[in-house]
Amino acid sequence: MVVRNADALAAMRSIHAHRLSRRRLLQAAGATAGAAALAGLGGPAPSMARVVQGEPKQGGTLIYAMESEADILDPQGASGWVTWRVHRHIFEPLINQDLSRSDVAQPPLIPGLAESWEMSPDGLSYTFKLRPGVTFHDGTPLDAEAAKFNIDRMMNPDFEFYNERAAAFTYFCWLATKEVQIVDPMTIRVVQNRPFGEFLNQMVQGTGGTGMISPAAIKQYGSDKVAEHPIGTGPFKFVERVQNEKIVLDRNESYWGHKPYVDRIIFRPMPEPAARVNALRAGEVDFIAVPPPDSIQSLVDAGYTLSIAETRNVPHIWYIHLNMKDPTLQDVRIRKAIQHAIDKEGMATSLLGDTVYRAEGLQAPGNLSFDPDFTIYPYDVDQAKALMAEAGHADGLDQQLVFQTSTAGSGQLLPVPMMEWIQRDLEQIGIKSKIDAFEWITYIGMWSDGVPDGVHGMQFSWGQSSGYWLDFTTNSANATPGCCNVGSYSNPKVDELLNAAFSELDDTKRADLYKQADKLIMEDAAFIPVVNDRAPYIMAPDVKGFVHAPEEAFDLTLVWLDR
Repeated sequence: MVVRNADALAAMRSIHAHRLSRRRLLQAAGATAGAAALAGLGGPAPSMARVVQGEPKQGGTLIYAMESEADILDPQGASGWVTWRVHRHIFEPLINQDLSRSDVAQPPLIPGLAESWEMSPDGLSYTFKLRPGVTFHDGTPLDAEAAKFNIDRMMNPDFEFYNERAAAFTYFCWLATKEVQIVDPMTIRVVQNRPFGEFLNQMVQGTGGTGMISPAAIKQYGSDKVAEHPIGTGPFKFVERVQNEKIVLDRNESYWGHKPYVDRIIFRPMPEPAARVNALRAGEVDFIAVPPPDSIQSLVDAGYTLSIAETRNVPHIWYIHLNMKDPTLQDVRIRKAIQHAIDKEGMATSLLGDTVYRAEGLQAPGNLSFDPDFTIYPYDVDQAKALMAEAGHADGLDQQLVFQTSTAGSGQLLPVPMMEWIQRDLEQIGIKSKIDAFEWITYIGMWSDGVPDGVHGMQFSWGQSSGYWLDFTTNSANATPGCCNVGSYSNPKVDELLNAAFSELDDTKRADLYKQADKLIMEDAAFIPVVNDRAPYIMAPDVKGFVHAPEEAFDLTLVWLDR
C-alpha cells in the first residue's frame, strides 16, 4: 500500500540563522553514446573512450527532457542534479571538472575561471590566478574583485550581499575558509582555518555550486532575486524560463573557451517517464533522462541511441536512512536482518532492467574513496530469519514499520515501485511496512528535518565525486537539525576516521580513511544502500558527441546535431 500526501509539508520554508539554514542544504531542489551496453539489448558494449562520430556540425536546437523541474537558477543557492545540469552551462567555478572523458574513475579537475591554482604546503591557503579576458554575459569583467564578491556572498556574514540561502547550500565547501584576500587584480587567495583535503573537489560539486554570478547583476536585481536574471560566464546565456515548461539557453558567442556546436538548448521538465518517451518518439525532444527500464529495448530497436555507464563510476547511491532513535531499530540484529532480506540483485534486474548495480557500501562510486571490492549482507532470507529469532522476533515484529520516499525526483529512479519491492521482501521475515510517498520538493524539506518519530526510515538518492560526502551524511556532528545525517547515526570510531580524513591532504591516505569509515558504517547497518545508478540516457539518432562522464552532470558543448 502506498499513501501519497503532497501536502504534508510546505515545499519551501524560510531560512533562519545559519546553523538552521544548513537544514535546507538540499531543499528545493560511463559510456558514450553508442551501441547498447545492457545485457540483452543486442550488440557489444561501446568503448569507454569517446566515440568518433564524424565532423561536428554547427547549429540547431537541442531539446532535453529532464525528470523534474529545476530549482532556482542561482548556482550558489540551489541543489539537485537536475538543476546542476542547467547551471553548469550558464555559470562556471574557479576550477572545473573535465566531463569530456568517460574512461576515468573520477572526473579530473581542470582550470575553469582560474587558469591555475596552488595550495600551500600546510594546506592553509589556495592561490587562484584568474583567466584574463573573461567577461560575464552582461559585459562585467571577471577579476579578483568579482571572485571575492562571489565567495563573500557564500561565506561572509558581514558582507553587504551575503546570502543565507547560498551560505546554507555551499556550507560544506567553505566551512574551513577564514577569508578571501585579493593578491592583485587577477589573483585571489583563499585562507583556511584548518586543512581541508576535499576542498577543491567540493568546489566543483552540484550540491550548492560555486559558479560565479555577475556582481553587477546581484547589485541590480538583489541577492535574493538574481536567480530570475541568471548571468554567468558560461558557454550558454540565459534567454527565458517558463515555470514547469522550459528553460531556454543560447550559445554565448563571446565565450572564452570551446564554443558550443548547437545554437540553443531547451531544458523541458517532464516528471512522467512515459511522457518523456512519447515526446522522444514524436520528435518533440532530442534526448531524455531516466528512461523507463521497460522502454529501453524498444527504443534501441527503433534506432534511438542508449548511453549508459559501463562500469560502476556514476556518483549515485539510492539508500535508506534508518531511524537510530527508534527503540526497535536500535537492535543491530533487526537492522542486519533487514539488510539480508532485500533482494537487490532481483530489483536491479527484474524491476530496473539492469540500469543499476546492486549497492554494497554507503559511499557512492565515482570517487577515490569508493571500494569496488567491498561486499556485505548478501541476500539471504534464512540468515535474516535467524537474526530476527536471535532478537526475539522469530514470528516477526508486532508493529508496522513506516518508510517514507518521494513519488519522483532527481536521482530517485522509480522510488515507489522500489520501496514496494522492499516492502514485499521484508514480509518474508515477518516485517510489515507502510510506505508514504510525497512530491519531490515537499519531500526534500521533510528529509532535511530528519526522520521523525513514528517513521522508521527515509529513502534518498545522493552521492558525490568527492569522498567527503560520506562525512556530512554520517558524521554525528551533522545530525539533524543541520545536515545531512537525518537518521541520527552516531559512532565515535566513525567520527574519528571522518575527522582525520577531513584534514588529510594526501589523496590516497584520505581515501583509505573514508573506506575504513564506510566499512564500520555498514557493520552498524544504520543505512541501507540499495542500488547505484548507471544513469541511462536515450537520444535521437542525429544527436552526436554526447560523453557519458563519471558524474551526474554532462557537458553539452560537446554535443552536435547531424541534421
